[in-house]
Amino acid sequence: MSIKVAVLQSGEQIIAEMKEIVSEDRPIAYLFKQPHKLIINSPVYLSEEKDPQTSVEITLSKWILVSEEDDVPVSVNQVVALVEPIDSVKKLYEEKVNGTDY
Repeated sequence: MSIKVAVLQSGEQIIAEMKEIVSEDRPIAYLFKQPHKLIINSPVYLSEEKDPQTSVEITLSKWILVSEEDDVPVSVNQVVALVEPIDSVKKLYEEKVNGTDY
């Protein structure tokens, strides 16, 4: 398993440890372990100029709040993209799921 960010058809961005579920040599789903929704708290400004002062504040929230399950299967047709998170977001996720966030 590796930590990835999934963009779902709903537009949600989910970070989790992910594993592909395969049937007959074809991926049919992804298993999201301890999935958390990425919530962007600051506006994102798009510009052709690189501004090192611009930052984005992110909060992680358990994806499905009313469930005790840590592993959630998600159909491949619900996933638009899978990407590597930036280091700071990956660290934030690891601290949150390992109980070391403050």
